[in-house]
Amino acid sequence: MSKEVTDNTLRKNRLGVLGIVFFVVAASAPLVGMTGAVPVAILAGNGAAAPGAYLLVGLILILFSVGFTAMTTKVTNAGAFFAYVGRGLGKNMGIGSAFASVVGYVTIQLAIYGFFGGILAIQAAPTFADGGIGVNMPWYVWALVAWVIVTALSLLSVDVGAKVLGTLMALEVLSLFISGIAILVNHSSSMDFAASFSPSNIFAGGFSGGAGIAIAFALASFIGFEATAIYGEESIDPKRAVPRATYWAIGLITVLFTIVSFAMVSGLGAADVVTQVATISEGGANPAAVLFALVDQNVGHWLTSIMEWLVVSSLFAGLLAFQNANARYIFALGRSGVLPASLGKTNKSGAPQGGVLVTSVLAGLVIIYFAASNLDPILNLFFWMSAVTSIAIMLVEILVSVAVIRYFMKNPGTHVFKALIAPLISALALAVGEYLLMSRFNLLSGLAPSPKESANAWSMTPLGWVLVLLPFIALVLGFVWGVVNKNDEGKISEDVLS
Repeated sequence: MSKEVTDNTLRKNRLGVLGIVFFVVAASAPLVGMTGAVPVAILAGNGAAAPGAYLLVGLILILFSVGFTAMTTKVTNAGAFFAYVGRGLGKNMGIGSAFASVVGYVTIQLAIYGFFGGILAIQAAPTFADGGIGVNMPWYVWALVAWVIVTALSLLSVDVGAKVLGTLMALEVLSLFISGIAILVNHSSSMDFAASFSPSNIFAGGFSGGAGIAIAFALASFIGFEATAIYGEESIDPKRAVPRATYWAIGLITVLFTIVSFAMVSGLGAADVVTQVATISEGGANPAAVLFALVDQNVGHWLTSIMEWLVVSSLFAGLLAFQNANARYIFALGRSGVLPASLGKTNKSGAPQGGVLVTSVLAGLVIIYFAASNLDPILNLFFWMSAVTSIAIMLVEILVSVAVIRYFMKNPGTHVFKALIAPLISALALAVGEYLLMSRFNLLSGLAPSPKESANAWSMTPLGWVLVLLPFIALVLGFVWGVVNKNDEGKISEDVLS
């Protein structure tokens, strides 16, 4: 193989199904979701029915994956989503979706840097006897330490990152399952399946009220699963590995969130869960205290102490997972001519070094900006950026579902359920989800004009409106970029579509 081909090709046969699952489950950071999103979904959403909201979202995403994985057998590309959209809806729309995807993955990594630094600044400062390590550093120093390590690891072969993530993810998932099962065993008499899973309770309050808030938080908790196809080029037998990894990842995330959230509701009592969560979390100011209090009572403080540090490792795993996803998107855009060709090169380890460096430089600059502006790493960097991610990824998922339908209409031969029914249902359901995420952006981001108005749909500050529209602006800019360059022969290759 020539050097030129090698430099433009990701290293093949480095990841199996489990390796891909490690990356995408790590990206969803389940422990962070359980300690951060679930208590808020209970408190501000549909109360005891929050587990049902997570189950519902998981089932919708499984339907999405039916059409999504059907496309993985036709297209194997590190750009994944934009290649699918390009194949079904045309090159220009594919480029637009790529720009929106990059916005989604860049913002979630920035969000995690903020959360990682903010948590460690608090958690590491006490002495070891008090549960810390006696190192008192500002949040941005911790974030930059992680930045250096993540950049170094992502410049190595992808299987090195998979091994790191596999270890961290296994510990995280194991601790959550132990906690959930222990709570359910100790509170078996308090389990109320109807309160948590009956449709009437799941949709209580309507889409504009409690149900909409709970579903919005559930949708945000699943962000990351769709990255399975990004690793297709580096996987062993991608046409089999990517679909299997997708179903395994969604299944694992759905089961984990459903069981542990149901355990939390059962442990606190379905009838009184909202009051209990409000009391323990101090009105939502400290949501992590809810799960940790239940673990303290039902397992022991030893596991709580471990889980407090596993939150940190979960965040680090998420950083590494999204760094890899970002780098491969930028690599695919560079290789196809959408971005400078130098970004479509790999290093000797087979890693997309241009994508890694661009992603790292951008993240470093944003960390420095937020630190210099004295903005809060969690209330500002985490909440603002993670809310943008939810909008961006949901937008692209809708486009993928529509693209699947369009592609198989032009290329018949696939079963009607995969080609039409499943993607149509998922497109409609995801469109509703996108509406919920956008209408509740003030709550997700904390950018309501006032605390009182955070309960009102569509009520947000001017900055909130800019951020909620950012993925759509990126989509339009990408589309225009494709149109402007369509006659520049050789500028944008058919790699967008293949």
